[in-house]
Amino acid sequence: MKVVGFAGFSNSGKTTLVEQLIPLLRAHGLRVSVVKHAHHRFDIDQPGKDTWRHRTAGAFEVIASSDQRMALMREYAEPAEPVVHELIARLDAAVDWVLVEGFKESDLPKVEVWRAPSADYPAHPVRYGSDPWIVAVAADVPAAALPAPPDPLPVFDVRDPRALADWLRATGDRWEYGREGGRESGREGRTEGLADARSEARA
Repeated sequence: MKVVGFAGFSNSGKTTLVEQLIPLLRAHGLRVSVVKHAHHRFDIDQPGKDTWRHRTAGAFEVIASSDQRMALMREYAEPAEPVVHELIARLDAAVDWVLVEGFKESDLPKVEVWRAPSADYPAHPVRYGSDPWIVAVAADVPAAALPAPPDPLPVFDVRDPRALADWLRATGDRWEYGREGGRESGREGRTEGLADARSEARA
């Protein structure tokens, strides 16, 4: 299982990029899972449906399952910030890639998605200068136009997801997520991959 995150400010284009990467990876026979950080009381259920009725009646967990799809919904009595490693641990161990959207403070290798300011999008600082877990940048401007020099990180055109997908596959061994030893094993493996990525300029 290989894991890479996508971090950026709201409306920077993270969801669009992840959406475009999924079929590009699947085209090579790879199974892809996504972990998405949502805000507050999001809801994927439909009022009036059986599962919604079970939840509103007070069920802690509700599973809806068919021969093609399964969904688990869990209600927490007290708000608790989700831990990305716990969420990854719930995924099918046989998946090839996990794309994590959000969780910008996590200790996962991450691609920073950066968008230049415009009339409807305010200026934001880059994270790669202060976050050692950023391993690449996907932006709508060339590297020379970024607010700070990104070297030695590779910079990809966010409008060309195929180039990023090809790079992820070519460097896939760097993003292997260690499951068998728990979180610390995963951290060690991710740290080694991170060192490789940052030491090889524009790999």
